[in-house]
Amino acid sequence: MLLSPTMLRIEAVRQLRNPYTLAFTLAMPIAMYLLFGATSSYGTLSAGNGNVAFYVMTSMAAYGCAVAMSSLTSLAATEAKQGWGRQLAMSPLTTTGYALTKLLTAVAYAAFSVLGVFIAGMLTGAEVDDAWRWLATAGIILGLGLIYGLWGLGVGLYFNGDSATALASISMTFFAFFGNVFMPLDGLMLDIARFTPLYGFVALSRWPLTEGHLTTGQTDQPWMLVLNVVVWVSLFSVLVMAGAKRSRARQ
Repeated sequence: MLLSPTMLRIEAVRQLRNPYTLAFTLAMPIAMYLLFGATSSYGTLSAGNGNVAFYVMTSMAAYGCAVAMSSLTSLAATEAKQGWGRQLAMSPLTTTGYALTKLLTAVAYAAFSVLGVFIAGMLTGAEVDDAWRWLATAGIILGLGLIYGLWGLGVGLYFNGDSATALASISMTFFAFFGNVFMPLDGLMLDIARFTPLYGFVALSRWPLTEGHLTTGQTDQPWMLVLNVVVWVSLFSVLVMAGAKRSRARQ
């Protein structure tokens, strides 16, 4: 069996009952948008093709998507190392079906996180000139955000189960602080940020709004942002392979 609707439903409900999932993948991005975007006096100021509230909303939605993908895929990898293979052997569900169930759950929660932040933005004054920019922003976030599933999978395979899930999500927060996500950076810190895992992803997510223009007056070139994403996808893939090799060695 490639995919079981029952297994998919159980997994979705299980994560919904997980306070960690609710807090860090769904509630936290919305709360941060409301704190730094909707309720701030500068939220109505102009920013590219919209206002600052839309800018902050995009940043928090991208962050929430990355956290959801990394944390849930790391949990799946940890469970796989703890003997789920033997459990699956006694059920009609194949290993591919199990992996697909976990992936679909992660994608669903990433989409819920983005949707929640966008709804909060719509209700609190986040604005952009054209309606298609809303759709383009959401599409970029969800499309590129899938790459952080590789990060979560690699961390889950490489590190011990007790710390892997926490490390996968906490590292996203660390990357966000140093990746020009939570606050505008300048000077040396901005130069460093351009090499971090979230910079290219979030900058491309903001592209429909900013078209690459930064608050410092500088402009990001599209090829630089795409290169950032490609390099980090490659590094995440190497981590997954190293984690798989280490996991097999333990067994």
